[in-house]
Amino acid sequence: MAGFFDRIVNLDRRWIFLIVLLSVATPIVIPIGLPVTTTGPTRAAFEFIEALHEGDVVLISFDYGPSSAPENDPMAEAVMRQCALKKLRFIVCALYPLGGLGLANNVVAKITEELPNLRDGVDYVNLGYKDGAAAVMRHMGEDIAGAFPTDVHGKPISEIPLMKGVHDLRQVKVVFTAATGIIGEWWITQVHPQVGIPVIIGPTAVGAPKYYAYLNSGQLVGMVGGMKGAAEYESLLRARYPQLATFYTTTRAFTATKGMDGQTVLHTVILLLLLLGNVAYFRQRRASAKARA
Repeated sequence: MAGFFDRIVNLDRRWIFLIVLLSVATPIVIPIGLPVTTTGPTRAAFEFIEALHEGDVVLISFDYGPSSAPENDPMAEAVMRQCALKKLRFIVCALYPLGGLGLANNVVAKITEELPNLRDGVDYVNLGYKDGAAAVMRHMGEDIAGAFPTDVHGKPISEIPLMKGVHDLRQVKVVFTAATGIIGEWWITQVHPQVGIPVIIGPTAVGAPKYYAYLNSGQLVGMVGGMKGAAEYESLLRARYPQLATFYTTTRAFTATKGMDGQTVLHTVILLLLLLGNVAYFRQRRASAKARA
């Protein structure tokens, strides 16, 4: 046993790097499917959208960049899947200047490949990117076509079937903003007071705590907080829609559930390494004290 702990103390750090890599990568490649406990804000977000009626319109705003995509992409994808299966129509826009449009396009392409029955312009529309963030939101509150005269393909809004009867945000049932930074907060502080539209936010985990004040005040109807919240949302989808239960257990694409599996395994491994390292250190120190005595 002493020899084992001696080897731990003198272990080449590159072995630790390899162990960490395998701890993260293995659950992503070979999903474990660890159980996920859902929290109130995530369940509230899910149930709010679930209570909408066929044909209702949801706005999904991409207010984040590539640096937080591993957290924000899965939640945006999950909301789109829910809208599609409930036969809700959804409008996509991007207000984040650094890569928001590319992320929106990627997620839309991914979901429409999974669900080929979705019709562009009928079941969903991608409005693209517009600079101005808060000013654009407030403009959409009064005139969506004024803020986005065309969709991402250059087609006039007046020619898009989904947009007939949807003139401003008063005809939209809820805004879901997948967000990092201040842009997502502006939907709560700028647009919600303007037109009274319900808002659900999907922030990164590090930004989630600040939004509990908005939840408690009723300015938010739900929150999907970080990768953990996205994994909770995926869990709720699997429970409600059997076809998604099969999808989430067989897909090779990255999901929040896989990401949380990787995090859980990695955190467990790190704790074990800390424990072994401390035991080895104290054994070595005790042996040195005995040698000096």
